[in-house]
Amino acid sequence: MATEVFATSTQTLSFCKTPNETQNGALSLKTILLINDDGIFSSGLIALKKRLDKLGKVMVVAPKEEISGIGKAITSTRVVQIEEVQLSDGSKAYALDGTPADAYLLAVNKILKSPPDLVAAGINLGPNLGIDDFLNSGTLGAALEAAVHGVPAIAVSYCKPEISDRKADKCKITVQELGLAAGIAEELAGYVLRKGMPPSVDLISVNVPENADCTKLKVTSLCYTGYGDLFTKEERGYRIVHWRLADYADADPETDVHVVKDEGCISITPVKVRLEHNKKSLKSVLKGVF
Repeated sequence: MATEVFATSTQTLSFCKTPNETQNGALSLKTILLINDDGIFSSGLIALKKRLDKLGKVMVVAPKEEISGIGKAITSTRVVQIEEVQLSDGSKAYALDGTPADAYLLAVNKILKSPPDLVAAGINLGPNLGIDDFLNSGTLGAALEAAVHGVPAIAVSYCKPEISDRKADKCKITVQELGLAAGIAEELAGYVLRKGMPPSVDLISVNVPENADCTKLKVTSLCYTGYGDLFTKEERGYRIVHWRLADYADADPETDVHVVKDEGCISITPVKVRLEHNKKSLKSVLKGVF
C-alpha cells in the first residue's frame, strides 16, 4: 500500500539521532541550492542548512521576507533586487525581493551560472498538504521550478496544528524544534545526491507533524480534496486569519492529509511533474463539433 510504514520503533534511524551523532561523509563536489518562502532568516532555513552543509556546497538564495502562498509565480512587472547577506552561522547568502521561483531562476542563471545537483526547499513553517497547498505554496513553487528544469528537488514542511499569528507563531519555532524534519531532509538529500531520484519521481514533498515519532513514516499520495472556506469576514473584506490542520478535509487513508492530520505520522510524497493529455478523447469530441 502507498501508506505502508517503512520504519519501525525497533530500528535506530540516523535522522532520529542528534546532528553530532550522524556520520555522513561530505559530498564536497555536490552543489545544493537552498530556497524557502518564509524569508531568508527563518529558523526553518537555518535548521535545514546546518544538516545540508555536511553533504556538499550549499548556496542559499531566498526571498528577503516571507512570501507564502505565492506558488510558482515569477516577478514580471518590476525589477527584482538581490543583496548579499550574512546568515546567523556566518555564511554568505543572497536575499531577493522576489518569489521562491525567482530565486531558483536567478540563482541558476545569474549566480551559480549552472544548475545545482539538488534543490532543497524549506523548512516551511507550516503544513504543505494536498493539491491546493502543492500548487499554492512558495516552498513547493521553488521545488516545482527546479523539477520543471530537470533538477532533483526536495521540499520539507513542519506541520504545527495551528498558526494563528503568522509572524509571531513562526518566530517561536526554534532550530532545535526542527531537528527531526532537518534530519529526514538530510537523509533524503544524501540519497539523491549519491544515487539520483527514484524512478518516475521528480520531486519529494516531506511533511513532519509537531512532536512526530521519528520511526513512523509513510509514503503517501497527494490529497485531491481542495480547500474549504478559509476566509474570515472583517470590516474591510475577507482575510485568512489562521491556518489549522483541523481545517483540512477528511481524506483517503493513503494521502498526505490523512497521514499527518489523523495519524500524526510523517508523510513523504513522491511527485512526477507531468500532466496527462488525453488527446484521443478530445479528438473524438472535436469530430462532433467541427
